[in-house]
Amino acid sequence: MEQYKGSDLDKYRSFMGADSEKNTTWKYGTPPNFDAANKLFEEGRTKIWPIGSLEEQVQNLVKTWEMEMFHKMKPEDFKSVDVTKLTLSVNGRKPLTQHDVAKMGGGYNMFLQTSFPEELRLYNPEEESVDTAHKIFTTTFPRGFVLEVLEVYSGPPIIAYKFRHWGYMDGPFKGHKPTNELVELFGVSILKVERA
Repeated sequence: MEQYKGSDLDKYRSFMGADSEKNTTWKYGTPPNFDAANKLFEEGRTKIWPIGSLEEQVQNLVKTWEMEMFHKMKPEDFKSVDVTKLTLSVNGRKPLTQHDVAKMGGGYNMFLQTSFPEELRLYNPEEESVDTAHKIFTTTFPRGFVLEVLEVYSGPPIIAYKFRHWGYMDGPFKGHKPTNELVELFGVSILKVERA
């Protein structure tokens, strides 16, 4: 877990710069810039974890994994997780492999699976691709939709933690005008990691 100390390009995300990433295929040609998101995070977080603490490492691991999932084009470039072993399950649904997530259109579509009837869906993951989903959310939340770890309930190898995801609706969302209001989600996640 100690590898999640940030990188030379971002203090919260590892595996973005230096020689280890020189062969990485980035979605937009270069590593992403999280300056706006980091500013929002630092201004709005409710916890400041001690450097090197388990909470800080878990928070940086999750931020690193999200960065890789959304910005690295080839799963073999991921370093935060072993994609050959990775499975994800949202709200008790069937575990998904990296291939399953890619097939359904990426992270936003995976996280926003729903059993709501179509007429009640403001966002329908079945209608969005990885590219349209990314455009919708980066347009709606131009400063970012950031994450903080609120509490870590157990340490490696099984890590259970509570998180907060938030951003401001400063841009339009699927025909709805910006409201500039805070959008905030809370949840609990469980990670199983191998000790490094």
